[in-house]
Amino acid sequence: MKKKFFSLGAKEIIFIVAPLVIVAVVICVAWGRMLSLAINVGLADQSRMVGERVAYEARIASESPAVALESLADSIKANPNKANVSSLLKSFAAHYPQCIEFYYSTATPHKKGGWLITNNDWDVPDDFEHAERPWFTGAAAAKGKLFYGEPFISQPSGNLCISYSIAIYNAQNEFLGVAACDLLLKNLEEAVANIKFSENSKINVIDAQGRYLTHKDPSYVLAKNYFDETHLDKKAYNAKTYLDGTQKAFVKNDYFFSVKQIENSSWFAIVEGPVSDFSSQLAGAFYGMIAITVFLILGIVVFNGNIINSTRVKEAKLSEQLISETQNLFVAAKENAATSQDQSAAVKEIVATMEDNNALSESISEKIKDVSDVAAKTNNDVADGVAYLSENVHKLHEIADANQTTIDGIKSLGGKISNIWDIVSLINSVADQAKIIAFNAELEASSAGEAGRNFHIVATEIRRLADGIIDGTKEIKERITEIQQSSDSLILASENGTTKINEGVENAAVLSERFESIKNASEITATSSGDITTIIHQQTAASEQILITLKQIASGVENFTAATEHISQASKNLSSIASELNNKKESETEA
Repeated sequence: MKKKFFSLGAKEIIFIVAPLVIVAVVICVAWGRMLSLAINVGLADQSRMVGERVAYEARIASESPAVALESLADSIKANPNKANVSSLLKSFAAHYPQCIEFYYSTATPHKKGGWLITNNDWDVPDDFEHAERPWFTGAAAAKGKLFYGEPFISQPSGNLCISYSIAIYNAQNEFLGVAACDLLLKNLEEAVANIKFSENSKINVIDAQGRYLTHKDPSYVLAKNYFDETHLDKKAYNAKTYLDGTQKAFVKNDYFFSVKQIENSSWFAIVEGPVSDFSSQLAGAFYGMIAITVFLILGIVVFNGNIINSTRVKEAKLSEQLISETQNLFVAAKENAATSQDQSAAVKEIVATMEDNNALSESISEKIKDVSDVAAKTNNDVADGVAYLSENVHKLHEIADANQTTIDGIKSLGGKISNIWDIVSLINSVADQAKIIAFNAELEASSAGEAGRNFHIVATEIRRLADGIIDGTKEIKERITEIQQSSDSLILASENGTTKINEGVENAAVLSERFESIKNASEITATSSGDITTIIHQQTAASEQILITLKQIASGVENFTAATEHISQASKNLSSIASELNNKKESETEA
């Protein structure tokens, strides 16, 4: 039998190749997108850097004359006479050949006696008014700062120039005049021309209106406008929006753009060019990646075909083993079915027992709950009794305190009665003395005869009054004696009552301690009953969970029994399929 390298059908080949082709297409598209994105980002960054370089070169080209003009202004300020100024202008012109002319004009206008002098001793016409020239008015308005004039074509040389001017003030801040120079922009054109970016890119310097200051075609300078020729969207970009002073660098509509304002001026460095200048250079690498991807796909197809071939050989061996194993599986499934049926019956018996146990636990839980409720009620009643007893003890203490206050009051009253007794004794003594005096007065009145009659009557009345007082004090003493006896009896009775009250307080305290002990015991009983109830509930919940688990086990055993029967049937079917597969493989091998 001849061995074939490939024994795959058309459908199988399509099944292998189609996903790989889809992956290859996705990879190529992704590579293309990534390459385009990388080019755009790189070009935006590179064009920004080129714009910065152009701005730097332009600034350097005009920076030296600007520094020279500031030095000239300082020198003129020190000695502004005409001879010294003329000498200075000639000296600076010799050192800065890029400037075609240096000149100075006084603050006084020409028509009022002022003068203008140049390094080449230009003979100023009578009708020439320097104070009206833009370089003069601009410098005066700048107040000592460097002023850049508008570019102009110098006559008769035809060269592009720009005027730099600065106002000069003396130490008293008086306006002396304006120093200026005309700078050739030839150096700027050369600096821009030496900067290369790509084959079709355009690098130029323009003013704030978009007019070209540098261009490879000299006829474009100050004659053509950048925004008339650019590939920018003219609705979205114009001199106002594009030349707003902010640096920009971006790629749009397959062109890259960059703009950068030149420092200390109203000029702008612009860069523009097609993206194809760079994308064409990377096209070879892109196509190389596609070719590598295609070769990889072909290699994978061959490799997969070989793998499938060897797999089919292994399938034949495995199918024979599968037939043998499925037969064994069929026998084992039958045995498992019988065992699972026995286990199912045993689990059902356990479930029935656990259901009875669960019902008994619920009954015990209800009884314990009743006991717990009774213990809780007893605990509340004992607590109320303890509270009432504490209140009674408090009242007994108040009664004892009130009784003691009464005893103290009676004793104090006894002391005051004793003081009254002394006063009564004093009154009785005074009455006795009055009585003796009255008696003596009567004797004297009797011996006086008729003259002492009235005195006798008075003495008699005094004696009678003294007798009444003595009788009254005697009665008061009797009443005081009775009050003292009653007070002593009341004090004795109150002290006996106080003793009884104290005994009652002690008995109540003992009773309170016993009630407190009973209360603690009832609380422990209530707490224990609650704990027992909780434990019974937990046990009931655990029993219910065990019961649920056993029911699940029983259900699982039943499902396992059914699954075992299905496995047995599936084993039989699998054995049949394996036989058919083996027969088909043998027939394909023979073919």
